[in-house]
Amino acid sequence: MASIKTQFEVPAKMKTWSLGLIILGAIAVIAGLVTKGMSKDEHEQAVFWGTLMYNSIFFTLICNASMFFICVTTLAWGGWQTSFRRVPEAISTLVMILGPITLLILVYVAAIGHNHHIYHWLDKNVMETDPILKGKVGFLNLNFYLVWSVLTIGLWMLLGARMRKLSSEADSEMSLEQGKSYIWRNTVNAALFIVWFALTVGSTVPWLWMMSIDAHWYSTMYSWYTFASSFVSGMSLIALFVIYLKNKGYLEYTNEEHLHDIGKFMFAFSVFWTYLWFSQYMLIWYANIPEETVYFKHRVQGPYKGIFFLNLIINFIAPLLILIKRSAKRNYTLVTFMAVLIIFGHWIDFYQMVMGSVSKEHVTLGWLDFGTAALFIGLIIYFTGNALAKKPLIPKYHPFLKESIIHHT
Repeated sequence: MASIKTQFEVPAKMKTWSLGLIILGAIAVIAGLVTKGMSKDEHEQAVFWGTLMYNSIFFTLICNASMFFICVTTLAWGGWQTSFRRVPEAISTLVMILGPITLLILVYVAAIGHNHHIYHWLDKNVMETDPILKGKVGFLNLNFYLVWSVLTIGLWMLLGARMRKLSSEADSEMSLEQGKSYIWRNTVNAALFIVWFALTVGSTVPWLWMMSIDAHWYSTMYSWYTFASSFVSGMSLIALFVIYLKNKGYLEYTNEEHLHDIGKFMFAFSVFWTYLWFSQYMLIWYANIPEETVYFKHRVQGPYKGIFFLNLIINFIAPLLILIKRSAKRNYTLVTFMAVLIIFGHWIDFYQMVMGSVSKEHVTLGWLDFGTAALFIGLIIYFTGNALAKKPLIPKYHPFLKESIIHHT
């Protein structure tokens, strides 16, 4: 192991670019707060807070997807990812930063700002007079929203931190019995995270944070749709950092075999996302029930039509045509291009999911959206780089490291 570069040093260019994006994004958010957030026009206020909402939710979910990847492969006792395990671990530390930011934004919108333009169910008069919303009052109420949001993000942070702390033990030599204990404790903690992930990302959180913006509308596939979007974007983010580190001479034990499997996840979950995209739309279109078609009306026939179908091109057709070949999933340039495209495509999807309901008559995509995204991207680059530098890149005493080194697809 002496000749292996196990300690990452954050390059000056990485710091410069990340800080530049953070500063640029902060300027955009401040400008948005002054021009829109502090406006007397409720619609402008809603556009500002809606923009912060979908960006914070999206980037928090894709960083949290890194810990989901670690936990689901741990439960499967998979060893192939061990050689680059520290990459998704580092990305998952962003939940400790982006999670509280997301929570603050959600608390302000729901509890402090009482923005009825975003969440109609916050208006007590509407809840009392609207028979549909009155039937959902047990779920759509401020107390449940706040308590569940705090528990959700809090336990994401706690359970993720436990997995990362446990991972540090693999940097010290361990006996056979200690190795067995290590694998067992990893499995138990991963199971706890997966259960909580299923109860939140797999069900309640997308309903509360995003679907309830259209309080009259609901879809049983919405949470799965959100999960698929988050996970494929999360895998794309992992791919970008793995390729970056490889190009810098790190992760010697990670090769095109590992990249191939990461590419498989990107390809497979792009197809899975499309299955959900089509199924949700097809079932609602076929039923033609007014309270269901109201969600798609302005997205398919209105101002969001272009963005709605652009999603299909970026998030399905491009991955299908490019990543279906074995050689493409082993090509650093193609995987990098597709990773960036997939993240952008699903960011656009989150935009239309939230802003298509907040601002139904006008597409608001502009400088505020891209500026806010730049802020979050800068934070991800900066803090992931710092996290990578704090631990050895290779857990050299992990019981499954040999399996990862000899991995072949």
